[in-house]
Amino acid sequence: MGPGLLLLFIVGDILGTGVYALTGNIAGEIGGAAWAPILVAFVVATITAFSYLELVTKYPGASGAALYTHKAFGIHFITFLVTFAVLSSGLTSASTAASAVASNFARGFGLEVGTTGITVIAVSFIAILAAINIRGVTEGLAFNVVLTSIELTGLLIVILVGFWASFQGKADFSQTMIFETSEDKGIFLALTAVTSLAFFSFVGFEDSVNMVEETKNPSRDFPRVMLFGLGVTGAVYLLVSIFTVAVVPIGVLGESTTPLLDMVRIGAPNIPIDTIYPFLTIFAVANTALINMLMASRLLYGMARQGVLPDFLGHVLHGRRTPWSAIVFTTLLAMGLIVVINNLLGSGTASALGGTTALLLLGVFTIVNIAAIVLRKDHGPTHDYFHAPRVLPYLGALTCAYLVGPWAQDPIEYQIAVVLLLIGLGLWIVNFVYDRLFLGRKVRFEHPEDLARMEDEPGGGDPHRTQ
Repeated sequence: MGPGLLLLFIVGDILGTGVYALTGNIAGEIGGAAWAPILVAFVVATITAFSYLELVTKYPGASGAALYTHKAFGIHFITFLVTFAVLSSGLTSASTAASAVASNFARGFGLEVGTTGITVIAVSFIAILAAINIRGVTEGLAFNVVLTSIELTGLLIVILVGFWASFQGKADFSQTMIFETSEDKGIFLALTAVTSLAFFSFVGFEDSVNMVEETKNPSRDFPRVMLFGLGVTGAVYLLVSIFTVAVVPIGVLGESTTPLLDMVRIGAPNIPIDTIYPFLTIFAVANTALINMLMASRLLYGMARQGVLPDFLGHVLHGRRTPWSAIVFTTLLAMGLIVVINNLLGSGTASALGGTTALLLLGVFTIVNIAAIVLRKDHGPTHDYFHAPRVLPYLGALTCAYLVGPWAQDPIEYQIAVVLLLIGLGLWIVNFVYDRLFLGRKVRFEHPEDLARMEDEPGGGDPHRTQ
């Protein structure tokens, strides 16, 4: 893979549900300056990306955080928690996307279905993804290429409508400098909290590191293409957020579950773009859900094959070799998340699930940054690899750990994350007791780098490779 194809992959991997579903939530929390937390989140993501770039070019395996954690600390339980946190983030991300799909589906067809109807549509969507997933990785990834193109097209339409509205005098850019926060929060704390939510828009970059083995000259090309790709997506997100706030009244935007659709409708009322835009959004957001359900099921399968989770999660279909039991289990978890959180929060579902995704991955990124510091003592690799500026892993660890704190998170996000991790821990304990007492074998990661390398198993490839 040369630099051009790699750039397309990275941009497609980072662009996702966050900007489609959460722009309104961000504006509702911080006012017209919705671009500010996106900019801060971009800086934090870029700092952590430097640590990933050093580690992935030093240890060019396909298992990402699990491999780096295991090499740095060698504590099998920590490796398990990091891996299950990544898996859980995939489920919450897919559930966020499903909620956005349901809202746009209802809006596109003019349906007044209420919370129950939105829940049914979202759960049905997850079931469709499960069918694609069971069919096989090859079919899923071919579908994913189409969705990535639609995803980028939808954002470019928003930007073009923004320019159109500006030339027509329908954009009020003075709104973009207005900070509005709740009475009990100062600007700094409000910005901190919303930055954690905005971080959800950039979390796709950690999947992209798994393409390092497919790059012709990884030590030279991969870092510069990754950083350029982050810059491109950051620019797209900033333009979308600025134009959306300038065109849509803040009060409307903060209450909207389809913020970009509202922007297109208000910005270009005489052009019937808004008729098709809900359906563009559905396919664009479906991209994120498909990527994450593929990843979650393959990670669960990999842990079962490692003997870290119960064997029944490692069953595959005889013909297609897809991990059906892991797919069923992750699908049921995602459906449960949607049903419970929709019933509890209604219109706040996307924000809570997106925030939980960011919370889980910020915790993982904190550990990855620390691993980058620890592994600088490892001089074993003799090949050339990327060296991040010495101070950046320290900054990455501090900024990510800060954004994990209660001042940056809503309590519901901690609750969702804890429940998911407890499910994983429960499975681990059951498996540990059964294997130790009845089989007399150890429960441990022997080869964490094999979590994502399953050439002889489902789909014949790396579960993290999503394009």
